[in-house]
Formats: sequence, C-alpha cells, structure tokens
Amino acid sequence: MRLSAVPCCVWLAALSLAAETQPVHASDRVGLTPYIGETIQQFEARKRRLQGGLAAESSGVLTIAGDDRGHFYVEPTIGRQSLRMLVDTGASIVALSHEDAERISLPATSREYTQKIMTANGVVQAAPVTIPEIRLGNMIVRDVDAVIFPPGRLTTSLLGMTFLGRLNTFEMSSGRLVLGQ
Repeated sequence: MRLSAVPCCVWLAALSLAAETQPVHASDRVGLTPYIGETIQQFEARKRRLQGGLAAESSGVLTIAGDDRGHFYVEPTIGRQSLRMLVDTGASIVALSHEDAERISLPATSREYTQKIMTANGVVQAAPVTIPEIRLGNMIVRDVDAVIFPPGRLTTSLLGMTFLGRLNTFEMSSGRLVLGQ
C-alpha cells in the first residue's frame, strides 16, 4: 500500500507543549543540566524519567513512565540519531518535524510536501517518507511510513500508529505505557 492512499489524521497535542518543553537528546544524559525556568523538582523528575523512565522488562517489552502531565516521551534511534518523540496513539502516522528530519538525514524539499494532513490546527502539506528502521529499546520496526512537516509547523516529532500498530501490544496502566513486540 502506498502512503498516498492512506488517509492521515495527525492530531498535534505536541503543539500545545511547545512553550513548556525543551528538546532532550541522548547527549544530554551525560551532562544533564536544568532548563531555564525549570524548578528543582521538575529537573529531578525529568532526570529520574530519563534514567529510569524507559525500562526493558524483557526482550521486546518496554515500560515507559508518563511525565507529570501524563505524556509519554521516548528516544528511538532512527539511523544513527536519537530523537525525542511524543508517543501519540491519536496520530495515524509517524510525524517528524522538519528539524528532526534534517538531523537524521531525511531532508525534504518544498516540492516533496504533497501529502495533506489534517491536524488539530487545520490542514498541513507534509512530505511522505519511509523510515528504513526505528529502534526503541530492543524493538525494531522496519519500513515505517512517516511524514515530514514543513519548517516551524511541528515542535515535537510524534511516534504514531504506523509504528505503534506494528507492535504486538501497547497499553496504559497506572501512569505507565507498556509496549511489546
């Protein structure tokens, strides 16, 4: 099935988080520093989530702790880059910000923005792509349909159903998200 034949509806809860969240990269774990305006309690909670929020229970099963707002952030590896993404079961497709796509060497030219995507903020033209491999903990999903949003239109990349739907299970319980492959 070609991506253009799949109706997409990406709900962008992440847009409302733009002013309140900062990007976190794998390199931040080495020398983790507080964000500007972050309280000590927020910093300590973020540090605990990054150090222990993503736990492998067994091969192919991950448990992810939600943040204080109930959102689930992960750092899958795409290519050789780790990206901070919001797990979004309401997003029918994996959606990358323009900036994240460039970081993982999947840039899109203006001619490639051909896919109409319905978002909470209206229709956006996005560039359809296929991600060769997404790794999350011990899980690997290959040939994942995705879209790249134009510059400035998406602040946090979304790990949507084109990834989640290829897992055996995903469920939420007691403020934790369990993913299984």
